[in-house]
Amino acid sequence: MIDVKLSELDELCVNTIRTLSIDAVQKANSGHPGAPMGAGLMTYVLWDRVLKHNPADPAWPDRDRFVLSAGHASMLLYSLLYLTGYSGITLDDIEHFRQWGYPTAGHPERGAIAGIETTTGPLGQGFATAVGMAFAERFLGATFNRPDGNIVDHHTYVLASDGDMQEGISHEAASFAGHQKLGKLICLYDSNHVQLDGPTSLAFTEDVGKRFEAYAWHVQHVDGMVADDVEAALRAAQADDRPSIIVARTHIGFGSPNKHDSSKAHGSPLGAEEVALTKAAYGWPQDKAFYVPDEALAHCRKALDRGSKLQSEWQARFDAYARAYAAGARQFTEAMAGKLPDGWDASLPAFTPDDKPVASRVASGATLNAIAGALPLLIGGSADLSESNNTDLKGKGIASHEEPAGRNIYFGVREHAMGATLNGMAAHGGVIPFAGTFLVFSDYNRPAIRIAALSEFRSIFVFTHDSIGLGEDGPTHQPIEHLAALRAMPRLHVIRPADANESAMAWKAAIEHHGPTVLAFSRQALPNLAGTAHGGARGLLRGAYVVSEADGGRPDAILLATGSEVGLAVEAQALLRVHGVCARVVSMPCWELFEQQERAYRDDVLPPGIRARVSIEAGVTQGWHRWIGDEGDAIGIDGRFGASAPYLTIMEKLGFTAENVAQRTLAVVERVSGVKA
Repeated sequence: MIDVKLSELDELCVNTIRTLSIDAVQKANSGHPGAPMGAGLMTYVLWDRVLKHNPADPAWPDRDRFVLSAGHASMLLYSLLYLTGYSGITLDDIEHFRQWGYPTAGHPERGAIAGIETTTGPLGQGFATAVGMAFAERFLGATFNRPDGNIVDHHTYVLASDGDMQEGISHEAASFAGHQKLGKLICLYDSNHVQLDGPTSLAFTEDVGKRFEAYAWHVQHVDGMVADDVEAALRAAQADDRPSIIVARTHIGFGSPNKHDSSKAHGSPLGAEEVALTKAAYGWPQDKAFYVPDEALAHCRKALDRGSKLQSEWQARFDAYARAYAAGARQFTEAMAGKLPDGWDASLPAFTPDDKPVASRVASGATLNAIAGALPLLIGGSADLSESNNTDLKGKGIASHEEPAGRNIYFGVREHAMGATLNGMAAHGGVIPFAGTFLVFSDYNRPAIRIAALSEFRSIFVFTHDSIGLGEDGPTHQPIEHLAALRAMPRLHVIRPADANESAMAWKAAIEHHGPTVLAFSRQALPNLAGTAHGGARGLLRGAYVVSEADGGRPDAILLATGSEVGLAVEAQALLRVHGVCARVVSMPCWELFEQQERAYRDDVLPPGIRARVSIEAGVTQGWHRWIGDEGDAIGIDGRFGASAPYLTIMEKLGFTAENVAQRTLAVVERVSGVKA
């Protein structure tokens, strides 16, 4: 079966991609063969004729980025990576697709194989992540390029499916990209009219092209099975200053006599008989699984020579740039390597107990602006809440097509796309991205947070209004279960600082962490604690520390708290002293960091012999018994949501008073010791 206007050699290469995918899925008895069969041609055209990359150096800073948003078609990407010569993937890996101990997972995972730019699979995530990559490219280009020296000049390509187009995140992200006029973003839309349940017409009849026209994108419609037409569309997209989408009509299961254009080719193996029939249609040897013709491999491996030449040309430009702009070249190199400027944290603000109480969200904003000068590649914004989140970088410009070096990003009310865009900026490298909204709305970008954790992106999620302490806005805006839900996510640091000093230190922890961080800040003003002053808040970097020691240093009980409730614990400590109970107050802003400490330190902060422990946090108590033990008491909010009232009233009604904490601690001490306090 010969594709239209495709040379015999190109046809051989495309069919190698298709048959590798078919064989891998068949052997695994699991996977998605149909998309690689249908989209294989246009993706091959992109990688063979257009994509600027060097398989020998997957981290080359000025490479084009390719994102397989249709992550279920992972064998398409694995085939391309292997055939073009990326290290870290072998034919044996492909033969063990979806098997334990092999990097060829069911969906692409960043870090598993060089060349995978981001983890994908949850539909829409890759598309929105690609928006962030294009955004970072534009910002870095505007920051570093000079009229006589272009060192940042590349495109971001994304292959998206019908499912990607249906997910709500793609709408948010496309709208944002169109508004920002991200002209280096190009989407190949694999429009095959089929999804798992059947034809897309069962659920999806909109005109995608018109939708994207409304988003101010450049839109083209092509036959995705005609190589020259695909290439021409890609060249036209490169020449346009708008983000581009190429609506490519393809055929899922292409070449399969019985499953061509059928949902039966979507998410399950073709079956041995159909594999044989399909290979016959391709003119392929039917007795050879994972067959790679020498001519096809040799042609695809030419990507190594092309890539070496392209990178050498860029290196010559960069060397000339470095001679003319030594400081800029050094800054760019260090930024792309993830290195922070020396002494950047010297500008972190410090506060004393004599300073007036301040909301931790305000302290966060003060910290951001204090370090903004020392971290010129720190960029971010919020979802239409910059004044509430305190995420504005004063005097640093508003990011736009007209001001591409602006560091303040107005994401609009698009929390989900905001999170994924943040990931794309982190994936691209060179910038330190952050974005904010209310903690309760972390539900809207939780899938993006999970991708950040899977991919280990340095994405900083700023969440304010962190508890019932926000008051009158009521239960819809008061996070109850969110801290526990976020803490359940592996590889994610969740930090809830107690006051202004801890807020500053939380930013240090987030910026120095090579992975995602959630920062949860208060709306209400918090006192500056004596224990965090004069460098005491550095204990946050270890996750938990003694913020107020018991009299004599020999505690009868330990009070553990986070955020606004640390100050409450200190108040309760004073009341307990009147009753003859010496309590230690431990601020525990980041469980994950505390878990990483050596056992000796953890036992020093939480001595195993002290069983009388009480936790205080204005949220569900889930998880706290790990730290307080079976004999401890967890003061929190279980079995209900918050309420609409002044926050001090809500705190009192729900038991967050020093008196209640003291009484419940006395009860624990009595229960554990058997002696009435």
